[in-house]
Amino acid sequence: MKYYNSIVETIGNTPLVKMNKIMKGQKGTILAKVEYLNPGNSVKDRIGLKMIEDAEKAGLIKAGGTIIEGTSGNTGMGLALAAAAKGYKCIFTMADKQSKEKMDILRAVGAEVVVCPTNVEPDDPRSYYSVARKLNAEIPNSFYPNQYDNLSNTAAHYESTGPEIWEQTEGKITHYLATVGTGGTMCGTAKFLKEKNPNLKTIGIDTYGSVFKKYKETGIFDENEIYPYLTEGFGEDILPKNVDFSLIDQFIKVTDRDGAIMTRKLAREEGLFVGWSCGSAVFGALEYLKNNPLKDADVMVIILPDHGTRYLNKIYNDTWMKDHGFLESRQFATARDIVKKRSAKMKLITVEASSTVGEMVGVFNQASISQLPVAEGDKIVGSLSDTKVLRLLIEQPELKNKKVSEIMDKPFRFVGLDNSVDALASLINKENPALLVRGEDENIHIITQHDLLLAMAN
Repeated sequence: MKYYNSIVETIGNTPLVKMNKIMKGQKGTILAKVEYLNPGNSVKDRIGLKMIEDAEKAGLIKAGGTIIEGTSGNTGMGLALAAAAKGYKCIFTMADKQSKEKMDILRAVGAEVVVCPTNVEPDDPRSYYSVARKLNAEIPNSFYPNQYDNLSNTAAHYESTGPEIWEQTEGKITHYLATVGTGGTMCGTAKFLKEKNPNLKTIGIDTYGSVFKKYKETGIFDENEIYPYLTEGFGEDILPKNVDFSLIDQFIKVTDRDGAIMTRKLAREEGLFVGWSCGSAVFGALEYLKNNPLKDADVMVIILPDHGTRYLNKIYNDTWMKDHGFLESRQFATARDIVKKRSAKMKLITVEASSTVGEMVGVFNQASISQLPVAEGDKIVGSLSDTKVLRLLIEQPELKNKKVSEIMDKPFRFVGLDNSVDALASLINKENPALLVRGEDENIHIITQHDLLLAMAN
């Protein structure tokens, strides 16, 4: 008889599938590594098992223990499958932007799910990173895998995904592409493949609102790059230890909308019912190929990380897609539309934090604006509105000689390019009178109530 002793023995050896319609007209051979055919429907099954087995060898968890992890969903599933086979309990912390399906699936396999706010700093005690660490400190015989910094994550792909791709392509792979979140899939696989072929090109896919692309290109961790985005499973506001930038030749950023639309296209045209980051990976591949066309003998492999069942109420739901401006029939314009209509010569007007309040009043008057971001060099560190400055000067005229940094408010909130006007309007209020967005030209633009009214009128 041929059978497996437990479900974890079925992890790996996922197939490569050629993409035909979407890649029509491209030279070379472009293949998808279909990771949703793992038993837990994602690439993260590989690291869930590896992190637990390495922890057992190191004596970090004993029989009857509890696994505690911060996850966007897929790593939790991988850990839960291994835990079920080995007799451990699971508690997972998740950001509230993650799909309901992911939370329901984790609960279905016996895990406890703790939902945490998305829009807080990583070191905020409410973040899903912090809550996981706190639970680990409080619960005896618990193990916090920490997929971001646990190098077993990278090792899992170095030992399995990389060798599989090399064998499946008979060593002919020339280009490897994957989304980058914790970094394990990208870098573990890339490390193995580059050892086999130093000339292999590796392309990482990032999202708007994440720090990876700019950090790779400049070495600068720019907090102004960080703002909320909807795409799940990749991009980060931290630098995980599993991200080895020396193994990634180039990053390409993909918007929420472009990734979502391509995901649906993969299902319709290729029969690949995949998750959101899969669409982002394929769209990113097409962007790369615009400037780097393949040769006839080239072979590109793209990781498709997870399954479409995780997103039934989001990107596979027409109402949700329309509400977020992701379908062509969307009712409202987006931040992208507002920015595109501006002259290329229009630069963001800021005032330095070290300037005096009197100098700042001069900027308000000269530019005829009502809201002003405060900068320190290239970094946005605060904001001010003319109404607040006027009120303060009436109460304390001597403030005009003080530094702007002494009276400024927190920076205006950054938003994504694909947020629709109605969504943007809901974010503007007395505490946050304007919004900032980073355009496709990498420049920062301001969006005010006046901009939204103009967009609505047109």
